[in-house]
Amino acid sequence: MNFGGGEVIYDYAGSGIIIVPVPYDGTSTWMKGSDKGPDAIMNASVNLEFYDIETATEVHKKGIHTIDPIVENSSPDALVNAVYKKTLQILQEKKFPVTVGGNHTVSIGAIRAFSDSYSDLSVLQLDAHSDLRQEYEGSRYNHACAMARALEYAPVVQVGIRSMAAEELPYVNKVRIFYAHELYYNKELYKKAIDQLTENVYVTIDLDVFDPSIMPSTGTPEPGGPDYLELMHFLQDVAVKKNIVGFDVVELCPSPVNKVPDFVAAKLIYQLLSYIFS
Repeated sequence: MNFGGGEVIYDYAGSGIIIVPVPYDGTSTWMKGSDKGPDAIMNASVNLEFYDIETATEVHKKGIHTIDPIVENSSPDALVNAVYKKTLQILQEKKFPVTVGGNHTVSIGAIRAFSDSYSDLSVLQLDAHSDLRQEYEGSRYNHACAMARALEYAPVVQVGIRSMAAEELPYVNKVRIFYAHELYYNKELYKKAIDQLTENVYVTIDLDVFDPSIMPSTGTPEPGGPDYLELMHFLQDVAVKKNIVGFDVVELCPSPVNKVPDFVAAKLIYQLLSYIFS
């Protein structure tokens, strides 16, 4: 299914925005199911309204096309390389890729492709977890290592963090990490986070950045996160002040009985596209 269903049907050539589903769950370490995330988001997206009230735009008119899923399960390294190659191709065609996971491993290949394509790139990570392990469960490409790998390509600004292992502390940049408990009391820190970004920004959104009261459907939920409007208004500020060149949304682990998180993820994608292109 394509993002937006029957109301958003554009061919590849005529589309400026390309949705890249990556149903990968190979390195997930607690609750499995993020491989079903892309389909759940596509199914929920059919129920979106495609006029955005905040920006008074219809961003789908830029052309949104959903390509066939990237399915590569032979190894985490192979999956990362497959995402890298496809993302690089889309960028070379001057289109705007949106990667939809799957778990956070899928972001590594996309970030590598953007680092090859843009100078002055930084990565904005919205996440409950710091993901700075150098290796986990025998792999450097585990979802718990996603930002350790991203740092090999670009500086990373981490927002919403509230869970990490002691072994990750040596890799934390104290100037570029913004903890959820501090953001709760001091909203001005969001502005300081933007100040740490370069001109060109890639955004990686692990859905567990949200408080699990609105986003329970993740593989590793963590209490204490921001709500929807707080996070989206921050992203709107980023879109105004910086050049968001691409983004991903990962770690939806859909529930068979609660479809609300699926819709939240679909809305986030369309809302952020509206901010970027308005």
